[in-house]
Amino acid sequence: MTTEPHPADAPDLSVVVPADAGPEALGACAASVLEQTLRHTEAVLVDPGRDSATTRACAALAARHPGRVRHVTAARGADLRDTGADHARGTWVTFLGPGERLQKDAGRNLLAAALDTGADLVAGTWTRLPTPGEKLPRGAEQAEPAWQRPLHTRTRTVGSLTDAPDLVVHDSLVTGFCVRRSLLAPDARPAVRHEEPPPVGDLLFGVRAALAARTVTLIPNTITTHRAAPAPAADAPARITAAARAARLLARHGHPGLAAARERALLTDHVLPCAAALLSMGREERARTAAQVAPLLAGHLGADALAPLDPVARACLRLLADGDADGARDAAYALANPGTVVSPVVEHAGRVHWRPGTGQDTGADPLDITELGLQYRPFSHLNLLNTVTRATRSQGRLLLVGRIVLPAHALPDRPEVTATLVLTCRDQPGRALTLPVDDIRYAKDALVWRACADLTRLLGARGVGDRVWDPALTVTAGGETLTTPLFAEPETVKPAGALRARPHLGRLTGDTWQPYVTAHHRLAVCLLARRRPARLAEKLLHYATHFRPARALRRRLAAVAARRKRLAGQAVKARVYRTLLLRLPVRKGQVVYEAHMGKQYGDSPRAIHEEAMARGLPLRPVWSYAEKPDGFPADARLVRRWSWPYLVALARAQYWVDNQGFPHALDKPRHTTYLQTWHGSAYKRMGFDEARVKTQNDPQRRRLQRAVDRFDHFLIRAPHDADTLGRAYRLDPDKLLPTGYPRNDRLVAARDQHAPRPPLAEALSIPDDRTVVLYAPTFRGGPGHKDAELPLDIRRFAEEFGSTHVLLVRSHYMERAALPATAPGTVHDVSGHHDVSELLALADVLVTDYSSIMFDYALLDRPLIHFAPDLDAYTAERGSYFDLRERAGGPVVDTQDALHEVLAHLDEVDPHWKAARARFAEEFGAYDTGGAAAAVVDTLFAAHTPRRRPKPCPASRRRPAERTGS
Repeated sequence: MTTEPHPADAPDLSVVVPADAGPEALGACAASVLEQTLRHTEAVLVDPGRDSATTRACAALAARHPGRVRHVTAARGADLRDTGADHARGTWVTFLGPGERLQKDAGRNLLAAALDTGADLVAGTWTRLPTPGEKLPRGAEQAEPAWQRPLHTRTRTVGSLTDAPDLVVHDSLVTGFCVRRSLLAPDARPAVRHEEPPPVGDLLFGVRAALAARTVTLIPNTITTHRAAPAPAADAPARITAAARAARLLARHGHPGLAAARERALLTDHVLPCAAALLSMGREERARTAAQVAPLLAGHLGADALAPLDPVARACLRLLADGDADGARDAAYALANPGTVVSPVVEHAGRVHWRPGTGQDTGADPLDITELGLQYRPFSHLNLLNTVTRATRSQGRLLLVGRIVLPAHALPDRPEVTATLVLTCRDQPGRALTLPVDDIRYAKDALVWRACADLTRLLGARGVGDRVWDPALTVTAGGETLTTPLFAEPETVKPAGALRARPHLGRLTGDTWQPYVTAHHRLAVCLLARRRPARLAEKLLHYATHFRPARALRRRLAAVAARRKRLAGQAVKARVYRTLLLRLPVRKGQVVYEAHMGKQYGDSPRAIHEEAMARGLPLRPVWSYAEKPDGFPADARLVRRWSWPYLVALARAQYWVDNQGFPHALDKPRHTTYLQTWHGSAYKRMGFDEARVKTQNDPQRRRLQRAVDRFDHFLIRAPHDADTLGRAYRLDPDKLLPTGYPRNDRLVAARDQHAPRPPLAEALSIPDDRTVVLYAPTFRGGPGHKDAELPLDIRRFAEEFGSTHVLLVRSHYMERAALPATAPGTVHDVSGHHDVSELLALADVLVTDYSSIMFDYALLDRPLIHFAPDLDAYTAERGSYFDLRERAGGPVVDTQDALHEVLAHLDEVDPHWKAARARFAEEFGAYDTGGAAAAVVDTLFAAHTPRRRPKPCPASRRRPAERTGS
């Protein structure tokens, strides 16, 4: 049956809705079409004719909305979507899957883009329902693929799929797009049809449409919502088949690069999620799934597809392709819990392999995991998989038997081993119960253990606020200790049943300890109410806390808590500071120091503080810290940044000294002198010269101007600083102090090549015969960016130079970088070390990019190498004040091979750079003569400086800093 609108009323957009998911889903789809702001939109309901209820629902909708809803009955065996496209009247056609809905303005946005650009295909974004337990961004109700937003950042039209590869590399075109109807006609060449039965045909249709389209327009608008949540294991066979066929289709159409990328995406988008789903399956279902998927992976695990992946991911895929369901499950657990060792890794011919029996001598083996560096980690630094192999009830107690994976290198001498079972309260981590382990002994590739826990008698829970406890095993062997959680499966834990509980507050709060498996696949025990009195008490408590007055009280308490949070916020504090605290009287001699927004005790503020203390000046020093006070000076008062004491100290201070800027929202008191030491000379454009600032609105630029107008003095170390920083921040020339940087006095003093290494060398156990290389890249991120991806391959550097060099890695203080495991003593992470000058004095060679640290290190007249693979891209985006390649004080290299070549022949290369380095140091550090701290103290604290300078006292006392880890 077909109800056709009059040709004069032909719609702009036809929405094909296959009615194969029942009346309810059909109604939701049709309603979203009828609610479109684009009125010339029709819904084509394609009835498979198998369900009378669906047929009646289609007919009813068509009868209620003639001209906007059409009812089409498909022929037996015909594809529902192709049937709908054949009956569509719109110039443009889109498709909705079961339960999917069009966003209200979807039709209008698609049509507007199509008419503006003339594209054959217009694609927007889509969202789907979340999977159980899936974490969504704050405020989001549905999920979307991680690769989708970068693809749709703006409206753009592409004539080649290589300009928007993710459109066909991933399953982007499964919904949320429209295509010109003329491409869907059966006689079109090429005809875009659903050639395979669903769901494979649905997944391939979008790729065929993109290949047939002359141009494709991408828009940033959401088109479709409520797409069904994926079922990684159940969907895997169809998705793997479709992705493989899509890759072959792309290759046939002359896109080998896109075909290879589609092959790689097949593994990350479909196969690895399928492996992760194995964690939630029972043994039989897991084996059945692996048996179904393994044959489909033949030919898809080539070296090119596996190379970009994490070693554990490569191993997981190989194990799944081999049909090893349990091995793939363990590898999936390691992917979900990075750093966990889940297999008895072995070392063979200098390579480390996932399991014994894979003794290939090259890194081409997918089970080669050498790059993880597990062979360098001692027993106490390993996170070993501890699997519960048996859980049952024995004489009223919980009997647990487990197996800990033991790598061959972990305990080679098999020392005596002991263990305890520790149960920690989830809501109160400080509360724990330690129980003895009955037996632990060595087995092949493992430690096996047995414990019997009398939870009824020993687990003394109150019954309120401590209902869930997480067990873990603490193992001690050879003087080393590690703690590992208990990995468990539901079918293993189920026989444990339930155990009686005796909470301190009585059995009305709970009467049963129930072992169970958490969403993270770990064993836990929970206090439950199983018997009638406890269940009744639980219901009464629930009613008492959820009936209307209780709900109102909770809302009131939440409002009070939110108000208190706002009152403690920075905005309120800033208002109080400006209206009240600024009226407080000055405290003579009080100096507030801050370095890098309170993150460190270092840089020039530290040098000034130590110089003033060494002279014994009558000052009241105050240091701000951002998180922890460890490493900050004991001879100063410490205040946490943005705390009330911090604000009071700033309001009453006679002097402010910092190297980056006190909070912009805080005005400088009239009685305060503000010394801005700054933190480095400028290579990249700064302040009002920066493109980001130029594009800001006027209020934002005024806020920056007010912040820099607070400065009374600004330190510079060369005329270059006056020409760049002084001009970029619009500073009065009278405010510029040409003293040099106080932090660099130490470097000038250490210029003597025969000076001994700083004490840090002994603290890091660096042998005297090793060349110390400091790697200190610049900050590459923006607001909110913290995780750094270092351009330097740390592992490769350690493998090639580890026997002769020691690498110190200092990431920017605004970022954090995770370093790979390397041979002991070859690499040290010194990012947490407060004093960068001590690191520079220790280094024999500096490797940096275009960080301002290069200007400081040049003062030492030691080898300087610029490793900057992204130099051209960075300077094009951020801008620079000079050409680094023309004026550098050392070689500028853009590949790690070139860097290694320079380091390997440094004795031959460096003499050619001595003259250039001297010019570099003079040009950018002319005022760094070694007396900057003294000159600054004489200028800033002149009112407190005695005529005769006393003898310097010993080095400033300070709190012991956290030990720098390797």
